[in-house]
Amino acid sequence: MNYTVLGEFLFLFLFLNQNNILLCSSMLQIMKKQFLFIVLLFAFNSCESDVKFNNPAFEGQKDNVFWRAVDSKAILAANGSLTIEAYTRNEKVTLKTTSVAEAAYVLGTSTSKTATYVLTDATGTVTFSTGIGIGNGEIVIEEYDAVNKTVSGTFKFNAENVNNNPLYGPNLNFQYGVFYKVSVGSL
Repeated sequence: MNYTVLGEFLFLFLFLNQNNILLCSSMLQIMKKQFLFIVLLFAFNSCESDVKFNNPAFEGQKDNVFWRAVDSKAILAANGSLTIEAYTRNEKVTLKTTSVAEAAYVLGTSTSKTATYVLTDATGTVTFSTGIGIGNGEIVIEEYDAVNKTVSGTFKFNAENVNNNPLYGPNLNFQYGVFYKVSVGSL
């Protein structure tokens, strides 16, 4: 075998291999820049200013399923008691406390501090409520803003089917309830 041909072949192989690596390296640099450009393009393109605030809000978990009112309001009576009402198309939740003071109001001990859930559907109306010795729970008023006339807080309750409607269970559970900046009107 001729060493000159072998040397030329080896030189050509190394030259092509080295240039191929340089070619691949520069192509990788270009591809990295293109990839970075594409990522930045998608990142900035997906930024939208469609921020939706749930303010005011009234929501919680009803029997372990997320529930949110479409409308809510609060009414401050002349005697200082507060009634917070929240609505969906066919449901109404009513929370009553004896005051707007920032405090925890225990349910199931009186008729002045109650939670009520009313569902109206094709079969009629079913009511779940707390009262003296009926159900239990708590309404916590965390903030009453007298200037802006809003109320915020939390709630949870177990209410009983007061009509004993056999189409629904004997109890209804609301937990992780929150009302936030619900507008307060007066009677």
